[in-house]
Amino acid sequence: MFQTLRNAWSVPEIRKKFLYTLMMIIVFRIGSAITVPFLDMASVQAWMETNATDGNFMEYLNILTGGALSKATFFSLSITPYINSSIIIQLLTYALPPLERLQEEGEEGRKVLNKITACLALGLSLFMSIAYYLTMRNSMNAVTHTTGAEGWFAAIVIVACFTAGASFVVWMGNRINDKGIGNGISMLLFAGIVARFPVDVGTLITLIKTDAAKYFFVALAVAIGFVLMIGFIVFMNEAERRIPIQYAKRVVGRKQFGGQNTHIPIKVCMSGVMPIIFAMAFMSLPSTISMFVKPIEAVTEDTAWHQNLYFYFVNFFKTTSWGYAALYLVLIIAFNYFYVAMQYNPIEIANQLRQNNGGIPGIRPGKPTSDYIQRVLSKITLVGAIFLGFIAILPIALAKFDPALQSLSMGGTSILIVVSVALETVRTLESQMMMRHHKGFLG
Repeated sequence: MFQTLRNAWSVPEIRKKFLYTLMMIIVFRIGSAITVPFLDMASVQAWMETNATDGNFMEYLNILTGGALSKATFFSLSITPYINSSIIIQLLTYALPPLERLQEEGEEGRKVLNKITACLALGLSLFMSIAYYLTMRNSMNAVTHTTGAEGWFAAIVIVACFTAGASFVVWMGNRINDKGIGNGISMLLFAGIVARFPVDVGTLITLIKTDAAKYFFVALAVAIGFVLMIGFIVFMNEAERRIPIQYAKRVVGRKQFGGQNTHIPIKVCMSGVMPIIFAMAFMSLPSTISMFVKPIEAVTEDTAWHQNLYFYFVNFFKTTSWGYAALYLVLIIAFNYFYVAMQYNPIEIANQLRQNNGGIPGIRPGKPTSDYIQRVLSKITLVGAIFLGFIAILPIALAKFDPALQSLSMGGTSILIVVSVALETVRTLESQMMMRHHKGFLG
């Protein structure tokens, strides 16, 4: 990877793209530090430290924004509205025939889908901005002006700042796609998550200072574990199952066509981090609701049965619960199968092979071929789902081992996102360098 980066830096054109991307990331980090007016930052941070815990939705958003949400900055929403709108449009593409036709129209259709995604992202950012403002006003008591004309003016300014910040982040991502090294939205997500790593390191250093005899070896084990996890993620991201394909020979005139041997690559982790994001959003809903409906602190004989039920329900969905980890793992596996089923259609692949006089050795064309691909796909999907579940559950088990490490409970997902974006960026750079060294028609 480092060799690829060094070779890419030596190319003037790619170096300019590097610098442009770096400039956008710097602007992104500056915007993540500029606070929104009419807010009491101390109240926001105190409330987030107390309530954005146990894997709820606020903690999830705070991690994706690189901590900007807990600081109430212009980029507090970051790219989360765009990610949510992309997921919604991607799901609707398989449910609504008009969107499915747009996806099949090629480049022009994708441009229309991108415009629809951007419009939906704008609507979601406005909705999330209003929701965050109401949370800060009603729960955090962080809004300095809440009544009269001043209150309305403060509300409009705060909501407009959050919405404009989310739209500006999407614009920067598009500019990185056009003038930078590509993967603009992913690069900004990468920058936001990486910015939180020093916070986790600071947590470990604080624990070592508190109890050096205990936490020195714990911190060392955590560091070694994360390095091994990175290597494991890289291995699984590159792993694939290759289904052999053989094309029949045919003679047209005096020329012979076909007779080639190739393969269909099926990646073990083809769905990436999306199943974890789906499962995390689902599992965070109960703990998010508990932020606004305060549960009882303990079960007693005097409390009503519905209050006791609510108490057990909320505690079940805390990240310190083994039941949470088990259900989280099941949801990751289920969402992984769902996401792969949307991406891969064995029947369509079998029909394309038959139309091109291709087939799998030893497998009859048609339904037997689609059934064989489906069986292989099911096995590979299960392996990928178990891998994703292991990455997501391991930090939770770490927090269960020692509650002081609770802040690292989302570390596995963060590392998975960072490593996936880094690998995708390296592939993009390799393809750009290959295009530059490819001989032209006249060369």
